[in-house]
Amino acid sequence: MTRRKLLATAAAAAFSLRARARWDKSRISAITDEIGNTTDESIAFAHQYGLQYVEIRDRRLPNSRKEYFTLTEPEIKADAILFAREGLKVSFVNTSLMKFTWPGMDAPRRRPEEPAAREKRLAGEKARFDRRMEDLQNAIRCAQLMGCDKVRIFTGTRVQEPQTVLPKVAEILGEMATAAEKAKVYLLIENEMSQNIATSAELARITGLIPSKWIGMNWDPHNAYGKETSFPDGYALLPKKRLLNVQVKGKGVMPNSPEKEDWKAILTALDRDGYKGRVGLETHIFDGTLIAAAHTSMEELMRIVREIG
Repeated sequence: MTRRKLLATAAAAAFSLRARARWDKSRISAITDEIGNTTDESIAFAHQYGLQYVEIRDRRLPNSRKEYFTLTEPEIKADAILFAREGLKVSFVNTSLMKFTWPGMDAPRRRPEEPAAREKRLAGEKARFDRRMEDLQNAIRCAQLMGCDKVRIFTGTRVQEPQTVLPKVAEILGEMATAAEKAKVYLLIENEMSQNIATSAELARITGLIPSKWIGMNWDPHNAYGKETSFPDGYALLPKKRLLNVQVKGKGVMPNSPEKEDWKAILTALDRDGYKGRVGLETHIFDGTLIAAAHTSMEELMRIVREIG
């Protein structure tokens, strides 16, 4: 190879690296109900750190708290207009869709249950299961009103041997994917300890059973804390093309946390593997320091972003 060709190759490689979706604050988001006690406080937090995106889950008011997807259309539109006016976009709609014990899946109970209480619980869970498509349509409507194309879903309360119910989970979520495809909205399975999909390995397994690209992953490495080494081992198993959102817990990023994860390495790996989505902060600290912890977590996350960006 001539010197000219060698320099041209090197320049092309350098351009390719620059063209990749490098990390900056435009790729950081945060769940509004864990960065402020009201929508206005959450917006102020976002402005303080120069965020362009937020995730939504619950709409918090002084005396009430409801999931966004359960609100009326005028209520959703009002906040959609507010976010837009404040220069914020919604990157992800977190919902509790399918986060309950599905009929026919006998999940272990922490404490004994009286027959009457069990009967009432089972009836309530069956009602939620039966209206799953209606709830899905409400979640899709919420996402569309917010100008977002990603909705979080779950996989049912964890049974004793989750691998035995994965075909059923895949079947049900596959049906939901058909409705999501019509609306052009992605349904992202979150790995969560209480659910049948708790680890990165299980995320890889379930997405392998659902061919639809409209079923993706919301990966939260801290949700598998104590069950697997989420990075690098668990991360290596994930089908990267199906990874459409990532979340970080406060305990996973706060400087002095005993559960701190190597988010510099995680973000670097995501960039290397072509991930172009966002990372959303879910503070998730409930000892009375939620908002203070949100600031500490975001400051550390922004420091890491500046270091590697």
